[in-house]
Amino acid sequence: MDAQIKFGTSGWRAIVADEFTHRNVRRAVTGIARYVAEKNPNGARIIVGRDPRYMGETFVAIAAEILAAHGITPLVIDEAAPTPAISFEITRLNADGAINFTASHNPPEYNGIKFNSSDGAPALPEVTKAIEAEVLTADNEPVAQPPSAVRANTEHIDIKPGYLARLRDAVDLKAVAKSGLKVVFDPLWGAGRGYSDLLLREAGVPVTTVHDVRDVLFGGHAPEPEDHLLEEARAQMKKTGARIAIATDGDADRFGIVDEDGTFLQPNYVIALLFDYLAETRGWKNGVAKSVATTNLINALADFHKVELHETPVGFKYIGELIKADKIAIGGEESAGLSIRHHVPEKDGIIAGLLCCEMVARRGKSLGEQLRDLFAKVGSFYPLRENFRLTPEVKAQFTNKLGSELRDFSGRKVQEIVRTDGLKLIFDDGSWVCYRLSGTEPVVRVYTEARSQDDSTKLSAVAKDWIFN
Repeated sequence: MDAQIKFGTSGWRAIVADEFTHRNVRRAVTGIARYVAEKNPNGARIIVGRDPRYMGETFVAIAAEILAAHGITPLVIDEAAPTPAISFEITRLNADGAINFTASHNPPEYNGIKFNSSDGAPALPEVTKAIEAEVLTADNEPVAQPPSAVRANTEHIDIKPGYLARLRDAVDLKAVAKSGLKVVFDPLWGAGRGYSDLLLREAGVPVTTVHDVRDVLFGGHAPEPEDHLLEEARAQMKKTGARIAIATDGDADRFGIVDEDGTFLQPNYVIALLFDYLAETRGWKNGVAKSVATTNLINALADFHKVELHETPVGFKYIGELIKADKIAIGGEESAGLSIRHHVPEKDGIIAGLLCCEMVARRGKSLGEQLRDLFAKVGSFYPLRENFRLTPEVKAQFTNKLGSELRDFSGRKVQEIVRTDGLKLIFDDGSWVCYRLSGTEPVVRVYTEARSQDDSTKLSAVAKDWIFN
C-alpha cells in the first residue's frame, strides 16, 4: 500500500528510499500538477528547485517531466538554491508557484517537497489539503493520464541575480564595510553557499567562509545552525578576529548567529533585536508578528514601540500572510525563521544574518551588549524549548490533559489559557508554558519563558513534571 502524502507546516518530508521514493515523488508531484492545471486551464509556469541533498537533480528532472506532461511549463533551477531566493523569483517572474526539493534542516537521510503558491508564500492548509486530495484521486484512477494533450517545454532559469539585487536594496552593506566589521559565514554545506559571503565580499567586508563545498551528508549531521554545530565557525572567529558569525541551514531559510565572545544567540533574541533595530532605523511601525511559541519579549517591545502585535499558530505561512498584507515590519518564529517588510513571505536565513551584521556595524555594540540594553528598556525574558519523547500510553494520557481548563499550575496562578496552537498557559507573573504535540512523531515540544534565569530553571522542571505525572 502506498504511503499517504501529507504536507505539514513546511511541506512533505520523509526518509529517502523508505517513503521518499521515486514512486512517491511522482505521486506528490502529480497531485501538485493536477491542482495547478485545474486552477490555470490556460497554462501555468512552475519553478522547480532543490537544495544540495542526495539525488536532488534526479527529483527535479522527475518533477519537470510530470509538470510538462500536464501542460505546465517547468522553470528549472540547475544549481542548488535557497528557499527564500525561490520565493522571491516566483513573484519576480509572476510564476504560478514553485516545487522545491528540500528537507531544510532535517538530517541527510531525509528529503522533502515544499510547495509555494503564486504569491511566493508557503502553501496554506487549504491548498495542501487540495493537493493531497488530488494525489488520492490520481492513485484511484485506472490509468492516470495527464489532462493536457499539449506537452510543455522545460525552461532553465538563474534565480541568483534577482535575489542578490533584492538583498542589496534591503541591507546597508556599505555601513557594514565602513565599520571594519569582520564576519564568518557558515552555510553548513547547504544551498546558502555563495550568497551571504558573495554580497559581503562585493561590498568590501572581510569574510571567512567555512563548509563551502557540496556534501550531501552535511558533515554527517543535520544541517541545522544550532549552537553545538557551529564550532568551526567559532574557531575561525578567533583566528580572524571576526566579531560575528552568521550561519544558514540546508535550504537557507533558517539562521544561526554567534556573538563576538562565542556566545550563540538564540533565535528568540535575534528576532527581538532586529524588530527593535528596524523600528529604530527604518521607522517601520506597522506591526510585528510572532508564533505562539516565541518569546514575549516581542510583546513587550510591541508595547514600547506602540505597534500592533500579531500572535500566530506555528508555521511561517501565517506570518507570510501578514507580510503580504504589509501589516508587519518583521515576523519571526523561535525555530529560527524570520522575514521583513517588503521582502519575501517566506523564512529567510540569509537576510537575517546580513541584517545582524548591519545592526552590529551601525550600533557599534556586540549583540550581547544590545540584548542587555533591550532588557534594561523593557525587562528581561528567558525562553527555553525542550522536546520529550512519549510512550503511547503517556501520549494518550497527556493528550487528554491538554483539554484541561486549569486555574492553577504547580502553585502558579493561570491568568490566561491560549489554544492558538497546542496549549499555552500564561501565569500572573508574566511567565508561561506552551505544549505542542508533534504531528509526525511521539514527541511533545515544551516551550517555557520566565522573567529570571533562576525561575526559568524552576518552570522548566514543573513543565516536564506535568507531562509525566
